[in-house]
Amino acid sequence: MPLDPQARQLLDLFAAAGAPPVHEQTPTEARAGFALLAEVAGPPEVAVPTEDRTVRGPGGGIPVRVYRPAADGALPVVVYFHGGGWVIGDIASHDTVCHRLAAGVPAVVVSVDYRLAPEHRYPAAVEDCEAVTGWVALHAPELGGDPARLAVAGDSAGGNLATVVARRARDAGGPAIAFQLLIYPATDATRSLPSHVENGRGYLLEADTMAWFCDHYLGGGDPRPPDVSPLFAPDLAGLPPALVVTAEFDPLRDEGEAYAERLRQSGVAVTTSRYDGLFHGFYGLDRVIPAAARATDETVAALRAALA
Repeated sequence: MPLDPQARQLLDLFAAAGAPPVHEQTPTEARAGFALLAEVAGPPEVAVPTEDRTVRGPGGGIPVRVYRPAADGALPVVVYFHGGGWVIGDIASHDTVCHRLAAGVPAVVVSVDYRLAPEHRYPAAVEDCEAVTGWVALHAPELGGDPARLAVAGDSAGGNLATVVARRARDAGGPAIAFQLLIYPATDATRSLPSHVENGRGYLLEADTMAWFCDHYLGGGDPRPPDVSPLFAPDLAGLPPALVVTAEFDPLRDEGEAYAERLRQSGVAVTTSRYDGLFHGFYGLDRVIPAAARATDETVAALRAALA
C-alpha cells in the first residue's frame, strides 16, 4: 500500500529540516539529531512516577529509569531496551514509550541506558542489558514488581538486545522470562535480505545508515554470531512467546519477519504484526501517526495478556 499520509508528512518535515543523513554525521551529531524524534513524540498522555537508579554492570554503573504505576500488589515487570542502532538513543529518547507501557499494562518498566558504540562496541550493550535483566529479576519485589511475570522488550537495536538477552537467559537457566516484545528488531547484521534494497532509501532509516550503525557496533567484526544476528542462532526452541512488530517501508522488515518464522518453526508461540504504510521508527509517534497509536494499543494488550 502507499505510504501512510501522516507518515509522509512527517518524513517531509524531517527532510525540510535539512540535516545530513545519519551516516554522514558523527555519532555525537547523530545523537543530538535523534532528540528530534523525542520532541515529535511529545510528553506522555499519562505519566507514572519514575525513579532513576544505577545498576552495577561489567563496565561500571548502568543508568536505569524505573517507571512504577500506583497499584495494590505486585505488578508485572518489563525491561525495555531502546533503539538507535547501538549508537544513538537513551532513556530520554524513549521516555514517552515507557510511560505508555507502564500506564497501559500496567507494569513496572525498567528502561536501560546501556553503553553505546563506537565508544563501547559489541558485546558491551549485550552485557549491560543482560546485567540489568538479572538485577531486575532479583530486585523486582523492591521495585513493586513480580519476578515471575517478567518480559523483555525493545525496538530496533533494542529488539535485537531483547531477544539476545532472552536466548542467553534460556541457555544460562535464568532469569525466567515470560515474554518478548520485539518491535522491528534487527536480527541480521549481514543486511542481506530484500527489504534492505527495497526500502533502503527515503524512509528515515536507510540502508547506508544501517551499515554505519553496524560498523560502529562491530568495528569490522563478524556480523554472524547469534549474539549479533539472532536470525543465525542454531536453536531457538524453548524461548519465551513473542510479538514481533514490523513496518512495511523498513529495511529491517524482512529480517524481523524471518526471525518470527524461525521462532514459529522452533515451536515458540509468536505473533507477527506488520504495519503497512509505515516506516522504521514509527513506534511511539502516536500523536502524529494514528496507526502508531494502534501499535501502542497492540503492544500494551500483548504484554497485559502475556503477564496476567
